[in-house]
Amino acid sequence: MNRLLIVDGHNLLFQMFYGMPARIVNDQGKAIQGTLGFVGALLKIIRKVEPTHITVLFDGEHENDRSSLNPDYKGNRIDYSEIAEEDNPFSQLNDVYAALDFIGIKHAETTFCEADDLIAGYALTYGKESEIIISSFDSDFFQLITDQVSVLRYRGKDTVICTPEYIKEKYGITPTQYADFKSLTGDTADNIKGADKVGLKTAASLLHEFGTLDNILVNAENIKKLSVKESIIRNTERLKTNYKIIKLGNIASLPFSLDELVYTYSGITTIDILKGIGLK
Repeated sequence: MNRLLIVDGHNLLFQMFYGMPARIVNDQGKAIQGTLGFVGALLKIIRKVEPTHITVLFDGEHENDRSSLNPDYKGNRIDYSEIAEEDNPFSQLNDVYAALDFIGIKHAETTFCEADDLIAGYALTYGKESEIIISSFDSDFFQLITDQVSVLRYRGKDTVICTPEYIKEKYGITPTQYADFKSLTGDTADNIKGADKVGLKTAASLLHEFGTLDNILVNAENIKKLSVKESIIRNTERLKTNYKIIKLGNIASLPFSLDELVYTYSGITTIDILKGIGLK
């Protein structure tokens, strides 16, 4: 069976740019720590996963439709246009693209949606005919997990591959309930506020009892704990909006077909790649 590795590009770049112990420059004085970390991590992920197909997807610079649902969505994010180049992961993005081109891995920036949506599109389009592994620390992808789709959280030797069993053990819910779960609890990373009085355990308990967010809202009067019932009723519209923002659906227009993403690892090293793109 095919095995498609989908890498959340900005997520990995930011992780490696800020995770390196120090700023690294090459002989020409050019900062390369983000590129170095990205390429090194990507090769380790490839060796671990042994994919037959790969793509790396990045967010483009365009308006975010989710912000029209909630103007505060991702309002807590740094404006990198005001960040000095040496502290800015985006300053090394073109080198990352050059590295991907050099090793023959297809990549794309989004033009009409978020990278999350394209990644979901691939998982939902090809998840029955191919094993899918999504490399990202974005927990939104937990809702896509199935017996065929998993999420890899790269931490070197401590890398974790998240499966339905992982979600059940960690949260007490199924992956299909994750968007409902996160709508209830909120997401500080994306500046999404959930329902007050509803923490992780309470959200899992509500979903265990009622099954879905819709059923919780319809049956809110039957919630036993008064403070939770009042919070759910008070925050009904917010919770509905949260779900619209968090829920990932299929995307009709994907940048590459599965056949275009075929990849065979040649044994190439990080140093080979940096030399190949003129950074060493």
